[in-house]
Amino acid sequence: MEPKGAANGQAGPRPFGLHYDVWGRLVLTDADGRQHIGVELVRAFPLSDPQRGISICDCKGRELVWIADLNALPVSLVRQIEEELAKREFVPIIRRIVKVSAPIEPSEWEVETDRGCTTFVLNSEDDVHELDEHRALITDANSIRYLIPDLRQLDSHSRRLLERYL
Repeated sequence: MEPKGAANGQAGPRPFGLHYDVWGRLVLTDADGRQHIGVELVRAFPLSDPQRGISICDCKGRELVWIADLNALPVSLVRQIEEELAKREFVPIIRRIVKVSAPIEPSEWEVETDRGCTTFVLNSEDDVHELDEHRALITDANSIRYLIPDLRQLDSHSRRLLERYL
């Protein structure tokens, strides 16, 4: 799929702007000056390549703008996009696994994250995914995702609790 704005021999993406309306909805002003109210930003590869492949979609999920490389945009727009994506992509980082209630599911996990201590329920061992040999993603019963960016950085107790799930 050719990125929107790259057609017709143009160099780089066509200009666009983002702002919030009085009701707090994100509004895209496209290159033709049309405003699209209630747009959402979605990363194609949020964990493996967060700076590339960002889509701005209308309220019905149709892609309006494709951003091949976030770093190709003006700094002020990059900052605004990153702030909006941070609101959407709540992914706490697990620093330590304190306790797992039982070896069978559903189980209650007590963890320390970059946002503080929390407890969540894991429905199934299938909700723990190895992203590569050193990273894992855990999805709790409420569909909140928790990232372990480097399994090697976990303490031995945490690694032992996590072993049976990987």
